[in-house]
Amino acid sequence: MNLMMLLEMASQGFGDRVAFKNEGDELTYAELFEAAGTVAGQLRAGAAEHLAILDETSLALPIGVFAAAWAGRPFVPLNYRLTGQELESLVGQIAPSQLVTAPDRAEALRALPGADVVDRESFLRAARKSVEGPGESDWGMDPEEIAILLFTSGTTGPPKAAVIRHKHLVSYILGSVEFMSADESDAALVSVPPYHIAGMAAIASSVYAGRRIVQLPNFSAERWLELARSEKITNAFVVPTMLSRIIECLDAEGRQDADLPHLRALSYGGGKMPQAVIERGMELFPNVAFANAYGLTETSSTISILGPEDHRAAMDSDDPAVRRRIVSVGQPLPSVEVEIRDEDGHALGPNERGEIFVRGEQVSGEYLGKGSRLNEEGWFPTRDGGSTDSEGYLFIEGRIDDIIVRGGENISPGEIEDSLLEHAAVADAAVVGLPDEQWGEKVCCVVALKEGQQASEDELQQWVKDRLRSSRTPETIAFWEELPYNETGKLLRRKVRAALME
Repeated sequence: MNLMMLLEMASQGFGDRVAFKNEGDELTYAELFEAAGTVAGQLRAGAAEHLAILDETSLALPIGVFAAAWAGRPFVPLNYRLTGQELESLVGQIAPSQLVTAPDRAEALRALPGADVVDRESFLRAARKSVEGPGESDWGMDPEEIAILLFTSGTTGPPKAAVIRHKHLVSYILGSVEFMSADESDAALVSVPPYHIAGMAAIASSVYAGRRIVQLPNFSAERWLELARSEKITNAFVVPTMLSRIIECLDAEGRQDADLPHLRALSYGGGKMPQAVIERGMELFPNVAFANAYGLTETSSTISILGPEDHRAAMDSDDPAVRRRIVSVGQPLPSVEVEIRDEDGHALGPNERGEIFVRGEQVSGEYLGKGSRLNEEGWFPTRDGGSTDSEGYLFIEGRIDDIIVRGGENISPGEIEDSLLEHAAVADAAVVGLPDEQWGEKVCCVVALKEGQQASEDELQQWVKDRLRSSRTPETIAFWEELPYNETGKLLRRKVRAALME
């Protein structure tokens, strides 16, 4: 098992198809295969033990992914917004490495110890300079070799490098994508950053399917819509904040539909999707198949999907239990097992809240230098809280670390946030626990109101109290213009907590 298997099959099956496009530049599958071989040879001739990219999405990204696989080096996409000590720490963990970066950052980054810094344009020129062809297909086939190192987002602590071995990612692709399943006219618009597991999975799955990927390095709703129309995009993946901005843009234009006749499938994930946003999205994209994909870096992307039929069934149902599934992440993939467990590790039944455990060939659960977190039976504790309903639909309720313990009672922030989001004036909400001398922790909240709407603290407190128990009513509610999210759509709850503590 090696990622290069996927590209080799694609280059032989449809080498003349465009594989990746970025602005005016593009690569066919045959050109990508050749460029990967050229860079692999350069890597083997050098001292670098890792190939890292600290840059926005470009054609260097797919070349780097497959070149590293060919050369037997781990590929490491880094957050290009990092600077200073945190960046130095991450680069230090993968030294010695070849580090590809934006031309305007290359000179400054050459001071980083253990990194051979190459600017993006020089990297691309060298990759396309092949005279003798890519050479023999001599990549290793050991499934245990490391394919990708992805540093976690660090929303609750310092980033850790999740280890994704070839067997994990290839297993996910073979279990969820059919070879050559895309038509030659199919095109996917990818706007997630390269250091997101969804970005890595999109590269591998689209290559195996034979789909053209159109890269959007810097997301804006206006540019996303422009590219989706001009490139006749058929498939796209967004995080919830992106879909929210796309909807805001369409609503500002006064549109009743998105006017994207070629778009067939829109997947979303990476964070919690507000119910109002997905319902409005389905109104604006009436002929688009929506899918909510839940997964983690440590699970090599998706482990559970709420598919198009599930979306439609939930929207059309008068049964509250079925309607509620619109905010679920659906059911596990056939190749994955999911269990909800209590604090003692015992499996729980439907509608009982606990920690989500997952098991399957694609699940890594391993961190560089820290070993594996899989237990003896191969189960990975996700640290996500959740529950399943009677039909096995999975509901995510936030990180276990975010649970508020008030007077011995465990309180899920997500439950309170969902209640607040039902209020007509509330656009977004974040609930955290702060230290309290009497109760141990107290429930506190930050709310962003919709433009032109008003609501008082007393009104929102009463709103929650009327729908949930009084112990779940926020003691304080602060009003902010917007809540802090990272680039992959995850709420930075630690920033909310820190600001309220101050």
